[in-house]
Amino acid sequence: MNKSRLSLFVLALAAIFGASFGAREFRAQNAPAVVPPLPSAQPQIAPDILPRQASPVAPAPVAGAVAHRATAIPDRIILSFQTNPARSQAVTWRTDASVSAAVAQIALASAYPKFVETARTVEAQTSPLQSDLGLAHYHSVNFAGLAPSTLYAYRVGDGTNWSEWIHFRTASEGAEPFSFIYFGDAQNEIKSLWSRAIRAAYSDAPRARFMIHAGDLIDSANTDAQWGEWANAGGWVNSMIPSIVVPGNHEYGQNAGGIKRLSRHWRPMFAMPENGPRGLEETCYFVDYQGVRFIALNTEEQQREQAVWLEGVLQNNPHKWTILTFHRPMYSSAAGRDNVALRNLWMPIFDKYRVDLVLQGHDHTYARSKNLRAGVNVKNDQSGTVYVVSVSGPKMYDVKRQPWMARAAENTQLYQVVSIDGNTLRYQARTVTGELYDAFDLVKKSQGVNRLVERVPASSERLRPAKAAAPTSR
Repeated sequence: MNKSRLSLFVLALAAIFGASFGAREFRAQNAPAVVPPLPSAQPQIAPDILPRQASPVAPAPVAGAVAHRATAIPDRIILSFQTNPARSQAVTWRTDASVSAAVAQIALASAYPKFVETARTVEAQTSPLQSDLGLAHYHSVNFAGLAPSTLYAYRVGDGTNWSEWIHFRTASEGAEPFSFIYFGDAQNEIKSLWSRAIRAAYSDAPRARFMIHAGDLIDSANTDAQWGEWANAGGWVNSMIPSIVVPGNHEYGQNAGGIKRLSRHWRPMFAMPENGPRGLEETCYFVDYQGVRFIALNTEEQQREQAVWLEGVLQNNPHKWTILTFHRPMYSSAAGRDNVALRNLWMPIFDKYRVDLVLQGHDHTYARSKNLRAGVNVKNDQSGTVYVVSVSGPKMYDVKRQPWMARAAENTQLYQVVSIDGNTLRYQARTVTGELYDAFDLVKKSQGVNRLVERVPASSERLRPAKAAAPTSR
């Protein structure tokens, strides 16, 4: 290669590499500055030895005195029957102790909102109650002079702090079709689980005329928070649909001297009739409602006195139908429980006067009989009394299957809807999830004899699997 060609070749290489080096220099000069990381304030720790995060602190439960605190605004509003349901309506409610002059107002209900201008005011009776959560005032009014089969609106308060306006309807003077709801024991986990029973029942039977509670509404007789949960579970349903209540063993506690006493809450919270034996006011009584005599008995005390009183009430009963409710059952549905003495005392009177239906609780199971008369050994679907044991709360026992049972259940929260129309009584038991579980009709024939018509659904009984037999020793 001559010198001229070599010179050209060198110049070409210089141009190529110069351009490349220039581009690199240009990129380097125009690249963004790289900021070195700042030194960490914490020492670097290997991932496998990172300290554990502290567990979050669980929220503290709201104190009962806060959750169930009374104020001047009425709460725990409950309708009940104190006198004739066709001509009167009783209501009770709670406030704090600042309300000493409570009142209620009542008017004919109307779609025109100015019905409030026609309301009359009734002064309330006030009773102080010192509970485990403090002092509260309970108030009661029995609206009298009402018209039968009439829709009324009422409210309760102190003249400044009022409840909402609430409707109720009086009973008719004579026999007319109606329905009611019946609950077995609520007792436990009232807010969390029993609430769904009363709400499902209302959803199923919003036109029910009243609700029967067959004892053990709560677990601890004088625990205010439990009574608050019971009242709140029903909420405004309790203020629209009256309650018929009987005490169970859990409505009784012991006083400082160890003597069994009815809950201090019972009489302030409920305004029931006082037409029973002396000493059992508002726990043993009867209510006549549209052609049916409802009799509430107290299984917890003075059983013999009640037997004498009951005979007179049944002997002078002018109505076609008779329904009894009480807590401890004539025939127990749970294993290891029986009430022989009570059955021997009361059941002959039931048989003598052909009681139609008996609604009970206590055994935390479900069981329903055929028609029973003259003892459990005689079952006749042409006469006798139907006995029901039911449970609406979550506490459950084992069923002891017995020949008198037509239908039974374990581990099942239920409510019952009973309808009466002329000569026919229709009964339905439903689970709290809406499933029809049991049903029958009673048809009243001549001379008060009932024909039992079974309407049990095809579903299997809800019973636990049979326990395996214990291995025998060799």
